[in-house]
Amino acid sequence: MTQEQISAEIAELHEAYLKEGAELHHAARDFAPYRSSALRHPRQPLVVVDDPEAAELAGPVFGATDVTALDADLTRQHRGEPLGERITITGRVLDRAGRPVRGQLVEVWQANASGRYAHQRDDHPAPLDPNFTGVGRCLTDDEGRYAFTTIKPGAYPWRNHVNAWRPAHIHFSVFGTAFTQRLITQMYFPGDPLFPYDPIFNSVLDERARRRLIAAYDHDLSVPEWSLGYRWDIVLDGPSATWTES
Repeated sequence: MTQEQISAEIAELHEAYLKEGAELHHAARDFAPYRSSALRHPRQPLVVVDDPEAAELAGPVFGATDVTALDADLTRQHRGEPLGERITITGRVLDRAGRPVRGQLVEVWQANASGRYAHQRDDHPAPLDPNFTGVGRCLTDDEGRYAFTTIKPGAYPWRNHVNAWRPAHIHFSVFGTAFTQRLITQMYFPGDPLFPYDPIFNSVLDERARRRLIAAYDHDLSVPEWSLGYRWDIVLDGPSATWTES
């Protein structure tokens, strides 16, 4: 399909949402313009787990001592400097009442400055950066704060439709008190011209919820001669919750 056809589908769904007057802060599992969601979204009822703790027995093992300061600086994980615009991202992980969520594992992964992931399935013709892997993690502090230093990712093509491009974004994963409570979302950058064309961003029908996915440039967070600063809070639930992939 062409971008014009996809954009028409998105506009139709947004218009129908506005007419209904409902408040939906999360995307539908089978958002038609996002083509692969029609093939892989859950169709069966959720499975009831009789013993929730049993699910943890086969999960990964993690301890607070496993996280180091180097994990949160994606620009220092290799011998050389990665290419691209260095940025600092910070924010707070909050509950619905605005209280800080402490000691939470926050993970990020992203494409490099050329818009390519260090992953064997990403084979589009953009250069890999030998000094940038694009993964990091940290723990929130007593105020619920997290912080990462990284490289601003580039836009990249994907095969959803003809000439489909994803806006620059960083994937965030937040764990609760157990690995079965994992939430995943995406953070975007202000003023991206690809926003109107992206089915994933526009699968969040509520405009206010979409705006909450966009980080704010904060000049006070910029480090002189080092990095530009962005602020982005993650709200786990409630009417102001950050959209998460389900």
